[in-house]
Amino acid sequence: MKRAISLDAFRGYAIVTMVLSGTIASGVLPGWMYHAQMGPRSNYIFDPQLYGITWVDLVFPFFLFAMGAAIPFSVGGKIEKGENLWKIIGECVLRGIRLAFFAIFIQHLYPWSTSSPQDTTSWLLSISAFVLMFLMFVRIPLQFPTWGKALVEVMGYGAGIVMLLTVPYTDDRSFDLACSDIIILVLANMALWGSLVYLFTYRNRWFRIGILPFLMAVFLGSTTEKSWQQIVMNYSPCPWMFQFNFLKYLFIVIPGTIAGEYLKIWIRKRTDWDRLDSLNNRRTVWILLVSIVLVVVNLYGLYTRSLLLNLFLTIVLLAVLWSLLRTQKGDGCCWRNLFVAGAYLLMLGLFFEAYEGGIRKDYATYSYYFVTSGLAFFTLLAFTIMGDVYYLGKWIKPLVLAGKNPMIAYVAVNMLVMPMINLLGLTKYLELFNENAWLGFLRGVIITSIAVSLAMIFSKLKLFWRT
Repeated sequence: MKRAISLDAFRGYAIVTMVLSGTIASGVLPGWMYHAQMGPRSNYIFDPQLYGITWVDLVFPFFLFAMGAAIPFSVGGKIEKGENLWKIIGECVLRGIRLAFFAIFIQHLYPWSTSSPQDTTSWLLSISAFVLMFLMFVRIPLQFPTWGKALVEVMGYGAGIVMLLTVPYTDDRSFDLACSDIIILVLANMALWGSLVYLFTYRNRWFRIGILPFLMAVFLGSTTEKSWQQIVMNYSPCPWMFQFNFLKYLFIVIPGTIAGEYLKIWIRKRTDWDRLDSLNNRRTVWILLVSIVLVVVNLYGLYTRSLLLNLFLTIVLLAVLWSLLRTQKGDGCCWRNLFVAGAYLLMLGLFFEAYEGGIRKDYATYSYYFVTSGLAFFTLLAFTIMGDVYYLGKWIKPLVLAGKNPMIAYVAVNMLVMPMINLLGLTKYLELFNENAWLGFLRGVIITSIAVSLAMIFSKLKLFWRT
């Protein structure tokens, strides 16, 4: 089967913007360049009473959505090959455990975890940990016996565990399983539970969707003291790895699996004629532009709290997009499916907007899950046009390559790029970029570009991390 280039690009966009949002200068940019609850409106202090979303608030749900969209290709492909059910379950569990270890490992070996203030030793430790993760997670591209690959992996994990147990930590702390990168830990849970949900609902999409109202019922019921829902919500057999609260992100991952199924069916049936028809159809560029404008309008309207205007413009744009898509054939069948699912979720999220005070990432609201999932459908639609119709390879290839190795891009900044900058004594030059908004943004672009370039290089060398 052809690889879903648009999905790789979408995942790459999510991870690149995630890295960028964490590297831009703090305190000098306008509010919409930060999390809506963390910008200048709150004096850069987290304030859950501020509502709205920015582009920064989209990066994590977009990555979760991309993870969900990849499941029909990975888990679904194994089912279609007739692999043993228990083998697939074991692989899903192993992936979840591997990601959980990844979350614990990187959190313990970030430079600020081993020294405060950071010093040469802490930077060298982080670089060493980055290199060591290749032994743990890399898919060896060479012809290598299975036992040899297993030996390399075991050696990597063994060295990693020794490092975790022997490295001195700041404030005289010791190794703690509960100390982990929360973003990666959530991804670990979603990789596990999202895959298992898909595995057991492979032939019944509606049953998969039907799980979500019951999940919502548990969350809503958990606010009642001494209810069984509250007991379920608070129970965890291993709190350092699993919390029931993490399952709220299935409201994003499960819609992602639906998108992945649409893409998979489309890729299988697509012909070169479909691409030529779309390329020569003047409607295609308008479908692309309206999809992008729809995302921008909602970011602006929800951040500025222009709720009625946003609702009106969203309805108008959806109507325009439907008029462009309703008679499309070939590629248009997939786009129409993405549109219908995205429009439903987006409108549902906007109708939920007033509930829980308004849309926000932290603490996440139902409006946030539905709106971001809806916008993810439209963003993915845009990437299918850019990548699979217009072949904008030069423009999106960095995203595609980063999307194939997202975890390298994620950790490279703090475990390789910044330690190297500090070791080379270049930090003082980097601080010059904190003077104003444009330089502050350029700072993030430079650091992100270095991290993404590393991910691209390793992707070209076919050194992929199994995360």
